[in-house]
Amino acid sequence: MERKTKIHAEDGRQEITITREFELPLDLLFRAYTDAAIVEQWMGNKVLQLDNKALGAYRFETTDPKGNVVLRSRGTIHSFEPNHRITRTFEMENTPFEAQLEFLEFAALTESTSLLTMHVIYRSVAQRDQMLQLPFAQGINMAHNRLEQIVLTVQSTNHE
Repeated sequence: MERKTKIHAEDGRQEITITREFELPLDLLFRAYTDAAIVEQWMGNKVLQLDNKALGAYRFETTDPKGNVVLRSRGTIHSFEPNHRITRTFEMENTPFEAQLEFLEFAALTESTSLLTMHVIYRSVAQRDQMLQLPFAQGINMAHNRLEQIVLTVQSTNHE
């Protein structure tokens, strides 16, 4: 099955571009990144903090079924333009990966479809390549599939 989330990574560059067309209106796609309850559902983590504003911050925590913390991530939101753009850092605690810079851009394609473009910059080509060696592409595609399904469910529940 073809992955709907596309990752473009040029050799020798310390960046990647991730694109995904969603069967969601722009406002719902943006909400999936800014509503803590929805973020928790599609990312499968607990949102400890999510300050959606310029110079805001976020913190997420993932636990195993026994409640042990598996991963904590955090970042600073540098710019926040509703339904258009989020610029933020992303850092996973207690991993060899350094902070990365993420530019998320949201665009309407039609009334019911939208596009997410993420431009991610790593400290080095080696860091980027190390990330790409993980099941990164598969994981982000699965997460985006969950995002779309969950938001469609939220949308249909709100219309009932």
